[in-house]
Amino acid sequence: MEIHNFNSEALPPKENPLPFPKMQSGREEEIRPGKTVMVIGSGGREHAIVDALSRSAKVQKIYACPGNPGMARHATCVPIGVTDVQALADFAKEKCVDLTVVGPEASLAAGVADAFKAEGLRIFGPTKAGARIESSKEFAKEIMEKYHVPTGFYKSFDRYEEAKAYAESLPLPTVIKYDGLAAGKGVVVALTREEADAALKDMLLDSAFGKGRVLIEEYLDGPEFSFMCAVGGRKVYPLALAQDHKRAYDDDKGPNTGGMGAYSPLPFITEDVRKKALEEILQRTADGLADEGIDYTGILYGGLILTKDGPKVIEFNARFGDPETEVVLPRLKSDIYDLFEAAIDKADHTPEWRDEACLGVVLASEGYPGAYKKGVELDFDGCSKVFHMGTAVKDGSLQSAGGRVAMVTGMGKTLAEAAEKAYGDVRKAAKEGLFFRSDIGKQILN
Repeated sequence: MEIHNFNSEALPPKENPLPFPKMQSGREEEIRPGKTVMVIGSGGREHAIVDALSRSAKVQKIYACPGNPGMARHATCVPIGVTDVQALADFAKEKCVDLTVVGPEASLAAGVADAFKAEGLRIFGPTKAGARIESSKEFAKEIMEKYHVPTGFYKSFDRYEEAKAYAESLPLPTVIKYDGLAAGKGVVVALTREEADAALKDMLLDSAFGKGRVLIEEYLDGPEFSFMCAVGGRKVYPLALAQDHKRAYDDDKGPNTGGMGAYSPLPFITEDVRKKALEEILQRTADGLADEGIDYTGILYGGLILTKDGPKVIEFNARFGDPETEVVLPRLKSDIYDLFEAAIDKADHTPEWRDEACLGVVLASEGYPGAYKKGVELDFDGCSKVFHMGTAVKDGSLQSAGGRVAMVTGMGKTLAEAAEKAYGDVRKAAKEGLFFRSDIGKQILN
């Protein structure tokens, strides 16, 4: 099979990794014995996973399928699509890959974990049955109802008129969710009857995300936060908390996006609240999936909200969050390979975390999440740490190739210091045709 490496000579000079841990050089990787790992995906989340694996004392070789120009600094990029399940499995066997990590939800929904397990290949990512916790919001609600996981009430519909009548009977705001995968854009918090009706028409009549059902849910009030855990059956390994910013523009205005920035840790979440969320939400859900006969191995992402009655679930994802992963994994002190291996083997393990804070700002193409242009030339020279999300090398230069182009991050002793570094860098990298939010973490910083 042909192996493709992005042309590193066409890339900007390597970013200064400090204050992040020093990366292994290519020569050290060649002579250092260790494991071969494959990461499936091409975005910022997968770049952060590759970056963390590059710091592992146990990993010698990393493949990224298909990868991106940023990942090419630490991984061999291979042009295999994330849903080309058989080609991915064949490549893992051919290259004697010791462990595969799945990034995007599309791969999970396509059954990549099922195929790998059938071939006897070790993979960190849930099967199609487990991935339904994300791919079907109705299934997730049924699990939460059955196993007493705190969340809001809901009803599901596949007919527009019935859904409209029910939505009009509820107080505003009204939460409307597409029951399926929608790249983080299938949720509308409608503040008016007109917005609710437009969302229902979009999802049920116009099939904006495909033919499917919608859930109309209780609106929950409070600060939102992301709680990701690695899971191996009933074993749950908590990761550091993070908060992302979904709206496109400052002050949480504009349409929902895949995420415009994030930060970690969260000063507003006490240890008591974190423990309650871990025990009553993440652990209880993992146990419930096990009781349903689902051998869940991978990330269980809790999109949570701190209400006056305690933490409740807004949504579950079956993979690392994006952009939260880009601010969580840089804070991981222990070896990420040990975390993946422990979950697959259902072994005891406690991840260790750095005290430093990390804050990241997404640089996006103007027009996103609507129509946008590609091909803006990029320059990240002098930036501390950049995770590529939608970039490509074309005509010898690094260019924008997606709605969310890159996540520019900073680390510091405090969130304020991390924000200062991140915004100093993102202003260097920003240019005509790109935009970013100027208020990531603002509520905490103020």
